[in-house]
Amino acid sequence: MKLAVVGGGSTYTPELIDGIAGRRSTLDVDEIVLVDPDAYRVEAVGGFSRRLLSHAGHPAQVRTTQSLEEGVDGASAVLIQLRVGGQRARRSDETFPHVCGCVGQETTGAGGLAKALRTVPVVLDIAERVRKIAGDDTWIVNFTNPVGIVTRALLNEGHRAVGLCNVAINLQRQFGRLLGVGADDVKLVHTGLNHLSWERGALVDGVDRLPELLEEHLGYLSNEVSVPEKWLRRLNVVPSYYLKYFYAHDEQVTKQRTERPRADVVSDVEEELLKIYLDPEQVTKPESLEKRGGAYYSEAAVQLVHALTAGGPAEEHVVNVRNDGTFPFLPDDAVIEARSTVDSSGATPIPQPPVEPNFSGLIAATTAYEFLALEAAVKGGRDRVADALLAHPLVGQYTKADTLADSLVQINREYLPWARG
Repeated sequence: MKLAVVGGGSTYTPELIDGIAGRRSTLDVDEIVLVDPDAYRVEAVGGFSRRLLSHAGHPAQVRTTQSLEEGVDGASAVLIQLRVGGQRARRSDETFPHVCGCVGQETTGAGGLAKALRTVPVVLDIAERVRKIAGDDTWIVNFTNPVGIVTRALLNEGHRAVGLCNVAINLQRQFGRLLGVGADDVKLVHTGLNHLSWERGALVDGVDRLPELLEEHLGYLSNEVSVPEKWLRRLNVVPSYYLKYFYAHDEQVTKQRTERPRADVVSDVEEELLKIYLDPEQVTKPESLEKRGGAYYSEAAVQLVHALTAGGPAEEHVVNVRNDGTFPFLPDDAVIEARSTVDSSGATPIPQPPVEPNFSGLIAATTAYEFLALEAAVKGGRDRVADALLAHPLVGQYTKADTLADSLVQINREYLPWARG
């Protein structure tokens, strides 16, 4: 099987390669092509990836290319993990909302909208070229943020796409360790959207162990997801750590204004990693890769690709997928993040208990924003940007929406063709 990685020059990529090396018996990959317009980065990552596989005794060959068409030709699956504008644009996403007292984050709020506007047209162009070159049957696994909006854009255009995030598998692994069971024995009742989700259950052999986790490990979980213990106990669920931007918005803004932007930290980590990758003596994954984020990304990606391409029985994964009635309060074409059955025909959400109002309300409001955000990304227009911001639960005021829209468009003008006229 051939696997193509678009954005293969990312310093994340060796994490994926390491995961493939460790899944030799289950993922039958014999060729991996890293596609990236940055020749320096993709060659550094490609060379290190070859050494990783060779050291692990894995027979797969790694090729690098700057040509999308060459990279995806004959691929069974294409993983998209790109960042339009790089860390420079991310730094902007993390800082420009502060002028209005709004959180600055690359996937949530005004910063997340900026990223979506830059990203959706690029991903749709890539996906259309993949379909023409690799064929209609090729699976696209989208790891590009904001995952929910980008995945909905792909599905709306009829692409065979599934969205993936590492938040769920990270919590699943932690729950398994805390409960003293195998991580794969834990089935999450994962509810919500990408970066707006809650674990409402942790099933082990059909028994919900979440009450036990909250009773015996409340302090640890509180620290991990940045929710005060008393609120974690009242919520009676484990939210994604991205909920801190909603539940403690003002505190997060204050903190961000005094801390170094995450983009600057990641830039330093990437520079360090690329130097390590260029060392011909380095044949194993460096510890410093953990600083880059994306815990268990490789494991989640490899397992999902296997489920989509192996032709075997359905597996369970938490993915971004069409709602199709799973949450009755959302349109069918909304993209939710939920535990699903996955096989070569795609992903189907597993039915869930009714969602409590304190979660469903926020899910519905954010979904409405995501619909408007995608419309702005596809059609363009400053007023569409402002409308999306007004609908976002973290903005929601005329003055803020207008100010942020003008700033967002001006800062991102080079990436938005409709804004350059």
